[in-house]
Amino acid sequence: MLSYRHGFHAGNHADVLKHAVLVQLLAYLTQKDKPLWFVDTHAGAAMYALDEGYAVKNAEFESGIARLWARDDLPPALADYVTQVRALNPDGVLRRYPGSPQFALQLLRAQDRLRMFELHSTESRLLQQYFREDAPRAIAQAGDGFAGLQAVLPPPSRRALVLIDPSYEDKGDYRQVLAALRDAQKRFRAGVYAVWYPQVQRRESRQFPAQLKQLQSKDWLHLTLTVKKPAGDGYGLHGSGMFILNPPWLLPAALERALPYLAQVLAQDESAGFSLESELA
Repeated sequence: MLSYRHGFHAGNHADVLKHAVLVQLLAYLTQKDKPLWFVDTHAGAAMYALDEGYAVKNAEFESGIARLWARDDLPPALADYVTQVRALNPDGVLRRYPGSPQFALQLLRAQDRLRMFELHSTESRLLQQYFREDAPRAIAQAGDGFAGLQAVLPPPSRRALVLIDPSYEDKGDYRQVLAALRDAQKRFRAGVYAVWYPQVQRRESRQFPAQLKQLQSKDWLHLTLTVKKPAGDGYGLHGSGMFILNPPWLLPAALERALPYLAQVLAQDESAGFSLESELA
């Protein structure tokens, strides 16, 4: 929805899961010399302040990235993720949190390209200002990311990582994600597509993983992180999931170490847990 501002939730448990996976995907996919395109359909802002503004209101980062910040026992995948957050906080004090575009900017190479879309008028303006001097390497556009995805596929390099993570405040987002993936597969089946979704008490959310698995019979990875039991009033986020089409083959092994750790360290009650399943060729 156009009212959604991610700044309220920056650095929370869902961001930790999404961005830890994103860092691993970018690290694996930039090992080949051929240029990579990163497409972010719902980019939000590139960076969020954690010590002022929206993030301070609910301080969700305190039960997310802050719980990892001072740990010295992080599994490699989570250490890689925290290292990228530290790049924005060189004095060692957690004040800023990168959005997905900033993670990509830090990890992509000179030959790679970043294409971002954001529909919210304020967020898109901030995003365009942030990247105004980085064209043509990085281009931010105000508009519908689902439509934008159609315009950039297939990429000239024939290598792409696509992140799709709408707010899902509008239940129609679930249908739009599925439609966008079906269209993307027709345009560019070889792309790597990473979908984030919330664990909430909504029928669409519960049915979503099974619908995603129907997109292709093999080459998918599905993971979830639950941090607490669902609220009694039916509202709120109790976890989140990631579904990846055509994942790098080394990714499951990295997550097998990271997910149990996250379920323990980010747990908010005894219902915390994780899942990891795949169907790989």
